[in-house]
Amino acid sequence: MSSPRSLARLIGKWSACEIFPVFEVKTLPFSFLPPVPIQKRSLSGARKMNVENIFGGEEVNVHEIERLSNPEIRTRISLIDTEIKILKNEHTRLKNEYKSLQEKIKDNVEKIHLNKMLPYLVANVVESLDLDEEEDEQEIKDEYDLYENNFKGNHEEGFRDIDDEKRGKCMVIKTSTRQTIFLPVPGLIEASELKPGDLVGVNKDSYLIIDKLPPEYDNRVKAMEVIEKPSEDYSDIGGLDKQIEDLVEAIVLPMLHKEKFEKIGIKPPKGVLMHGPPGTGKTLLARACASQTNATFLKLAGPQLVQMFIGDGAKMVRDAFNLAKEKAPAIIFIDELDAIGTKRFDSELSGDREVQRTMLELLNQLDGFSTDDTVKVIAATNRPDTLDPALLRSGRLDRKIELPHPNEESRARILQIHSRKMNVHKDVNFEELARSTDDFNGAQLKAVCVEAGMIALRRGATEIDHEDFVEGITSNGNIPTELPACYVLPFPPRG
Repeated sequence: MSSPRSLARLIGKWSACEIFPVFEVKTLPFSFLPPVPIQKRSLSGARKMNVENIFGGEEVNVHEIERLSNPEIRTRISLIDTEIKILKNEHTRLKNEYKSLQEKIKDNVEKIHLNKMLPYLVANVVESLDLDEEEDEQEIKDEYDLYENNFKGNHEEGFRDIDDEKRGKCMVIKTSTRQTIFLPVPGLIEASELKPGDLVGVNKDSYLIIDKLPPEYDNRVKAMEVIEKPSEDYSDIGGLDKQIEDLVEAIVLPMLHKEKFEKIGIKPPKGVLMHGPPGTGKTLLARACASQTNATFLKLAGPQLVQMFIGDGAKMVRDAFNLAKEKAPAIIFIDELDAIGTKRFDSELSGDREVQRTMLELLNQLDGFSTDDTVKVIAATNRPDTLDPALLRSGRLDRKIELPHPNEESRARILQIHSRKMNVHKDVNFEELARSTDDFNGAQLKAVCVEAGMIALRRGATEIDHEDFVEGITSNGNIPTELPACYVLPFPPRG
């Protein structure tokens, strides 16, 4: 016969049993027993015990147990023993199931690692298809069974049942081996992260998508990106204060303070055309603009875009703008724009038609359906009169900045800028030098400073005096504009 105290100890021992914490087991509460009449007797020192019960954390009262008869106590002990056996069996089953799942996870991780081993097969995403549950699911299952029978031989357990998958998107890919594959299960990459045209790496046997590859760009376009920022500053440019202000308003200000344009309700210019004689500082101004912004800077030369093969130049323009959009904000500087931007004309030569195709692609990128406000274009040319009117219209190259020959004050400033790091004698009169350099451009004035230093070095001096600058002006000013008659070769008349 079991005493009430032994029953209380049994309940305490039973309540301390370790139960698997994740799963909830439904049990019968104590309330299923018939009510017992309360007797007015108490056990000395007995108090109310807070024992965490397996039936839901109920409080067990020792006084209630003491009032039970012996058959009722034996019935309760039998029920508790039965519950303990059931819970132990459930605990054992859950431990075995947990161990089995851990082994499956480990096996799947090893298979994923094996499938992700290089080399991948490169493929393009052709289309992303949405699966509707109301559509013909049997047809989709037939496609999956065919796919599984073809490729499951090498990866027997590397596939998931389609019934276990959420109804989502299927993918159609085209591999580099010219095969078009339908994938009911995309693979390791979420279908929402892929769009048509993306490059992906797939397993060469199962064609499951393993990784998303970076976009492919022409190597010549990648080389156009200026990695190191130019060291030029606006203070290195003399006599172009108005031009610098126009360039900053059109290019730099929209990148740094876009909210100002949104507040006033206008769209900033998409591009700037700098035109003027050679040597007036067009490229220098673009380099200074690149150094003052944190934007990616791409330098294109017009002759680089003239290619021999059909469509090659247009592809370079397209890749350059795509690279700029990926690394936005970005600035694209196109030097010598007249190489591809000349006026269109009828021609039977394939080379002329290819140049016009390249210009049409440039027009589309400047003002097409896929334009981006975070990409700005700076173009420079010496011959604005030869450019096509479509390039010059508003909406493409909105701001036109003319860089003329420097005046006398600007020439003096340019000479001072280029000679500020040189050891110059204090008696050098830059105003007088500026008056004697009429029709000199900025590049020629820089050459005057370099030549003056070479003359001082030749005579063994440590300072450059005024006479050295005068001699430098003389040597740089005697540049013939026409070839002498002795260099002109007579061509025989065509007969």
